[in-house]
Amino acid sequence: MRLTEQREGEIALPFDPGADLSESVCFIGRVKSPWQTRAECPKNMAAARETGQTAAVEIDAPYRQGLIGLQGVSHIILLSWFDRSQRNLIVQKPRHATEPKGVFALRSPVRPNPIGLHVSVVTALDVEAGRIEIDAIDLLDGTPIIDVKPYFASIDAFPGAVRSST
Repeated sequence: MRLTEQREGEIALPFDPGADLSESVCFIGRVKSPWQTRAECPKNMAAARETGQTAAVEIDAPYRQGLIGLQGVSHIILLSWFDRSQRNLIVQKPRHATEPKGVFALRSPVRPNPIGLHVSVVTALDVEAGRIEIDAIDLLDGTPIIDVKPYFASIDAFPGAVRSST
């Protein structure tokens, strides 16, 4: 069930981007997290880590061999599908912001293609069982996973990156 609340200053698209998919995405597994509701779910990975709660990713049987070679990787990038988010807001007003912003200037789960990006520390890996234990996650329990990638600091990190203060 998608949440459909709209705050003052937000602008919705005149159509639902999720109504007619011309391509498909397959889910390769699901997140096991302590978060059952959006209200209790941390708003980002930093907040998730502050809770001290760990999580796991359970990969479905047909995709488990894709974990071969991931042993020894310290961090992974998870791509998730925000299956309970609305998809039609193009301008949003986050609770913490003073002004509305375009969806592409935000990390909100409400977006035309509800794909999340999360960098987690791998604390344990069981390839045969398809289970990746991770340090934290900012996802609701049962959220579908669409991909797992190794994180490489030499390629993925930009120490000089900045973000807007507004």
